[in-house]
Amino acid sequence: MSYGAIAILTDCLTPEVTPATRPPAARKGKIRPPRRAPESESSEQWKILQHSIREIFNHNARSLSFEENYRHAYNMCLQKQGSQLYEGVSGLVVENLDKLAQEQIVPAFPGGSSVGGIDHVQQAQEGERLLKAIRAVWDDHISSMSKLRDLLKYMDRTYVPPARILPIFEQGQQLFLERVIRSPNYAIKSHLINTLLMQIQVERDSYTVNRSAVKGCVEVLLELKDRRDSWDSAVSVYEKDFEPTFLKDSELFYKAEAARLLETCNAMQYLKKAEERFLSESSRTQYYLSSKSEAPLISILENHLLIPHLQTIIYMQSSGLDVMMDGDKTDDLARMYRLFIRVPQGLPTLQKALRESVVRRGKEVNALATTGPPNEADAEGDGEGEEAEESKAKSKKKAPAPKGVASRATEAALQWMQSVLELKDKTDKLLKVCFGDDRSIQTTLSEAFEAFINDNPKSPEYISLFIDENLRKGLKGKSDQDVDTVLEKTITVFRYISERDVFERYYKGHLAKRLLQNRSVSDDAERGMLAKLKVECGVQFTQKLEGMFNDLKVSTDHMSGFRDHLAKSQVSPPIDISVNVLTSTFWPMALKPAPCNLPSSMVDSCKVYDRYYQSRHSGRKLSWQPSMGSADVRATFKARTHDLNVSTFALVILLLFENLDDGEFLTYEELKDASGIEEQELKRQLQSLACAKFRVLKKSPPGRDVADDDSFSFNNDFTSPMQKIKISTVSSKVENPEQRRETMERVDEERKHQTDACIVRIMKDRKVLSHSELIMEVTRQLATRFQPAPAQIKKRIEALIEREYLDRGDDKNSYRYLA
Repeated sequence: MSYGAIAILTDCLTPEVTPATRPPAARKGKIRPPRRAPESESSEQWKILQHSIREIFNHNARSLSFEENYRHAYNMCLQKQGSQLYEGVSGLVVENLDKLAQEQIVPAFPGGSSVGGIDHVQQAQEGERLLKAIRAVWDDHISSMSKLRDLLKYMDRTYVPPARILPIFEQGQQLFLERVIRSPNYAIKSHLINTLLMQIQVERDSYTVNRSAVKGCVEVLLELKDRRDSWDSAVSVYEKDFEPTFLKDSELFYKAEAARLLETCNAMQYLKKAEERFLSESSRTQYYLSSKSEAPLISILENHLLIPHLQTIIYMQSSGLDVMMDGDKTDDLARMYRLFIRVPQGLPTLQKALRESVVRRGKEVNALATTGPPNEADAEGDGEGEEAEESKAKSKKKAPAPKGVASRATEAALQWMQSVLELKDKTDKLLKVCFGDDRSIQTTLSEAFEAFINDNPKSPEYISLFIDENLRKGLKGKSDQDVDTVLEKTITVFRYISERDVFERYYKGHLAKRLLQNRSVSDDAERGMLAKLKVECGVQFTQKLEGMFNDLKVSTDHMSGFRDHLAKSQVSPPIDISVNVLTSTFWPMALKPAPCNLPSSMVDSCKVYDRYYQSRHSGRKLSWQPSMGSADVRATFKARTHDLNVSTFALVILLLFENLDDGEFLTYEELKDASGIEEQELKRQLQSLACAKFRVLKKSPPGRDVADDDSFSFNNDFTSPMQKIKISTVSSKVENPEQRRETMERVDEERKHQTDACIVRIMKDRKVLSHSELIMEVTRQLATRFQPAPAQIKKRIEALIEREYLDRGDDKNSYRYLA
């Protein structure tokens, strides 16, 4: 403070300064470098530091002065003794590491070079001691090197960078690698790696190991890097020394494991153990190995547990995919999916097997439907056949009536549809529960259903029959929700059929019968089904079906007007009739009415309505269709009088017995000539009247089938507790081969017209098209109704060229539209 005051005072006085009076430092004008300490002084400082460093290694750092030792290291660096300091400290570290390795690690080596004859518990314990010893030496070394790093911080900052050597802490890690892990004196590295592999193997064999001990040594290997080669891009000792050996050992293990599992396990057990291996290895890499090892390790599992054995697993007898599906093994199927999607070949293999399984099951369903009992006609209500009568004659006991079904063939058709729906429900459940709604598997299942459903040529007819059965009498006792569920499932199956025009033809016929015979239980359900079909196929597909509903509505208005007309004109027809006027293009009816000799009373009644209709709609012609009508007739028997509801043909037959006395009969040939009904239809009607449950006629001889030499008489002894009886016509609902051939001929004829119209429509819009483009466009547009064959399209093109709708282009490979 006094010196500062003098300086200010002197400055104020500004005395004259001469070279003689200037201080020596002021005269030179620069700072001189420190003088080099004598050799003895540097040696003394190093001795002090050497003693302190050994004390640090001996865990006696508390007795040392950090400031004093830091000053000694600082002074040595200032005195250009950095090399001596660095080399000296490195030597002390080597000395300490050699000591620790000899005293703590070597005694912990496992007792033998081989683990043969030693149980897994002893193996784990011996390995654990070595791992703990190495980790303890590492922790001790890192703790000491941390103190040295703080003590030699000035050396790291001033001497290390110009010398291009490792900082003292990293040098300590490098020396640990060289003197401990890769010790030139002891086989520590081989013992360590073998111990780690042994611990992993013991755990793979389902024994417990000390994961913390393994994790501790793995962390050491991950931390250590050989920095002599490259400071920045050096790989860890784990990656260089341990991981390749570990992966090779794992590959050998899982190759043998796959062979062992295939010999001892079925498919479900194999998949379960394989998944356990995947989970355990993933857990192992995440917990005490490097996460970088997970990908190559999982790849080894995939290459040995999955890829070579995909086919073997999925087709394994008594436990493969089919068995899992049959037994609803959802957990095993889900496990199979999870494992198979791990590998590129897995999902295609699963898709192929699923498709084969579903197609095989579908073909079995088709075979049961096509190889069932022959098409036999039974009554639509409960009935008794010839076998029942013979049984009663022999045992004089009333045999139970057979279960009411439309026919055995119809039952097979309905069972086909029910089986398809059950299979669809099963696969839908598997898709959702096991396969996670995988789009590719969903596509595969759809292709499989489409394949076997279209493989059955009767599938459009069967689907229509199933809908008819449910809408006609299957709705009783079911809620609207149940009905909608059944119809929605049916639409799902309908989506798979390619010949939708064939389905339309059958559906139109079944719908017509339900509407005209008042057999549809729910009008809402009918219209709901129509709405679903419209969504699937478009307005054009359901246009005629909607026209059928409209005809019935208009007919109701006509009948109301007809009754008013009768009341005003005081004209009464012989028979009270109710007429439905149907548009011929909407309804599945023959242009030529079925032959039938109607009684004069019925003819007169029809003429009364005909005159009324012509007065309202001049120019229209009515064609009466007795095959589509029904009648109510009152019949008197010995016991009582019953009101019978029968078909128009059945009424004509019954009226032939009106004037016969008891005991008189008519032969089949007489009935045929008198009624004028076709032979096949006549037999169906006689079966319903004489062979079904309500036998108002007697057939001689008794039996289920009607023969040309049979005779019939009125059954005066008929009894029934019901006043009103509905005698349903026997219906061979599934077409026989001849009927089917006729149906397909009509369908083929319609397809020709549809194909012609489609070609003309396309060419009118495009004017010129190549052959391949026209084929593709026609196929695309007609796909909603049927799948046209290219050869058939070509024939229709040739026909249109002949009719001068089209003309060939100049290149002979294209077509022009002719206006």
